[in-house]
Amino acid sequence: AQGFLYLLQPAPLGLLCLGTLLGIIVGALPGLTGGALLALTLPITYRMSSPDAVTLMTAMYVGGISGGLITATLMRIPGEPSSVVTTLDGFPMARAGRPGRALGLGISASLIGGALSWVALVTLSPLLARWALIFGPFENFALVLMALVLIASLSTGSMIKGLLSGSLGMLVSYPGVDETSGQLRLTLGLHEMAGGFSNLAVILGVFAISQVLADAMHVDQKFERLDMGVRGIFLSPRDYVRQSWNILRSAVIGIWIGILPGVGASISSIVAYSTAKTMSKTPEKFGTGFDDGIVASETANNADTGGALIPMITLGIPGSPAASILLAALLLHNVQPGPTLFTNHPDVVNALMATHLAAHVVMYVMMVAGCMLIARLMYVHRAYILPIIVVLCAIGAYAENGRMFDVGTALAFGVVGFALELCAVPLGPLVIGLILAPLAEQQLRAGLMASDGSLLPLVQRPLAASFLVVSVFFFFWPLWRDARRRRAALST
Repeated sequence: AQGFLYLLQPAPLGLLCLGTLLGIIVGALPGLTGGALLALTLPITYRMSSPDAVTLMTAMYVGGISGGLITATLMRIPGEPSSVVTTLDGFPMARAGRPGRALGLGISASLIGGALSWVALVTLSPLLARWALIFGPFENFALVLMALVLIASLSTGSMIKGLLSGSLGMLVSYPGVDETSGQLRLTLGLHEMAGGFSNLAVILGVFAISQVLADAMHVDQKFERLDMGVRGIFLSPRDYVRQSWNILRSAVIGIWIGILPGVGASISSIVAYSTAKTMSKTPEKFGTGFDDGIVASETANNADTGGALIPMITLGIPGSPAASILLAALLLHNVQPGPTLFTNHPDVVNALMATHLAAHVVMYVMMVAGCMLIARLMYVHRAYILPIIVVLCAIGAYAENGRMFDVGTALAFGVVGFALELCAVPLGPLVIGLILAPLAEQQLRAGLMASDGSLLPLVQRPLAASFLVVSVFFFFWPLWRDARRRRAALST
């Protein structure tokens, strides 16, 4: 209650709205992420009071995660890595003439997912944070392995093509310095490869530049002009009832994975989407513009925000890269997270928790009111909009490390992505493999060092073994399901 009363004051309310708006804008822009915005804002908060700084940065955190769905839905360019999965159904639905519906599903799911994670943040912080402490490197590796196996079910066509795409993404993540030995690997003798491929540049190339190339093949094709007012953006009570189980399940997945240190919202959306597809009675509709896919992805990645804050404020362990920047902001203001935070700095805790919920509400209002302006980009002739997208992608790729090599990487992977699409190979698994492979390698090596090179803890530790069992299930379930359908088709 004290936190919400604090937000009603003019200055905190202004910071709340400003932070949310900036987060949405930056999250939607290709090449810029909410994490980058938080890092740039961190020095500015030095002269602010601790509650004001937490309010501004928490609002940016929430807005950045949510904003990525706008361009992911309308242009198949995920503004945030956590919005990659949203493109699988959001973009086909928008292209099918229902952009308002696609945006409405994503925005509403983001609000509800964030609100449910706020409940966990307020009521379950100490308990869930203590439970997350039992996760060691083998448990984290098994969890990531489970997410990597799930990439097969993200494929809208052949499961083999999905696995090949994911394997290619894993291969792309390997060049650079081996963190364990310090040796260079797969650099092909190029000194620019010592730092590896930029994830941001690869994502921009695969999703944005490849789409530019595909659209350039039909540059004179015009979109059918759609009524983009508020029609379709507000869901009916029947929609909420029909999606209730999907929302609750995806929110639990997002909160649970958010609590795990360093995992992030990308895995939350992957696991929630794959679970929704696996448990669906009509899995073949996923990837074609299906309501359940959009709702699962956006509910989970917004639920991840509250989950990631739980170990940060109770243990000082950030649950995501963006949460680590929030942790740095607290330390900058001499606020030490941990069990004593609730008694020593209750004003900071109250401000953070109240802002987390209020920012989701403000985000919903702003995105419903403002996403229509961005939607008008669909009506601009492609000859004008495509060069602007390329320039934005080049700026975003260059800005991360200040290297022209990254710009070349984005262009090269744009060609790769375009070629893969011509071969009907899905692009989502490629990016997912790129993001998750380094985390899997890091956790496995840490576990092997702790166990003297033994893999037995993977099956001896109950949680790790349970993740492996789930991985095996998700690997063979689509194969069994497809075989059963073929037998049924032959029998008829």
